[in-house]
Amino acid sequence: MAHSQVIYVFINVLVTLMHRQKVLKLLDSYKTPYMEEAAMVQRARRFAERHPNCFERLEEGHFTGSAWVLNPAHSHTLMLYHRKLNLWLQPGGHADGDPDILRVVLKEVSEESGVSLGDIKLVSEDIFDVDIHTIHANEHGPRHEHFDIRFLVEIDDSLDLPGNEESHQIGWVALDDVPQFNNARSFYRMVQKTRQMRR
Repeated sequence: MAHSQVIYVFINVLVTLMHRQKVLKLLDSYKTPYMEEAAMVQRARRFAERHPNCFERLEEGHFTGSAWVLNPAHSHTLMLYHRKLNLWLQPGGHADGDPDILRVVLKEVSEESGVSLGDIKLVSEDIFDVDIHTIHANEHGPRHEHFDIRFLVEIDDSLDLPGNEESHQIGWVALDDVPQFNNARSFYRMVQKTRQMRR
């Protein structure tokens, strides 16, 4: 391996470790009143400690990033009907080796909504929600877990939402209607957290 390649690999390893430390710090400082979420925070932390390459698609699982996208009034959230999973979900996706999970989240929101990065407002650099969910074996790979780190962002709901080819549909959903689209426990948590913010 050439000297320049060794340096490049070394720098990449350092950057990955630095961002893994950032994720560990975010998980350490994140507090939740939900017992099941607190347990998932600890599991995510242990996974990151065991796997320096936790941002890669490991057979056991990997970190993903997603966003709870609200309109400025915090009355609606942005949801999309995922083409592969046939589920209504929030925007997000795989890190695919990118150790900067926040950058991953903002990129995924932009790509999946069709809204430019300049029109996406990051409400906080702190974690909004953590969820670990199982992806069952399918034609794309074996059974594994997603360690999903979620952040809160805002988009003006008067903007067009072109979406992209990953979704059948995309649109704003009133908080009260979210369970009709996805009644998973993590969506209940994120709706409740939004209502607490509005109070």
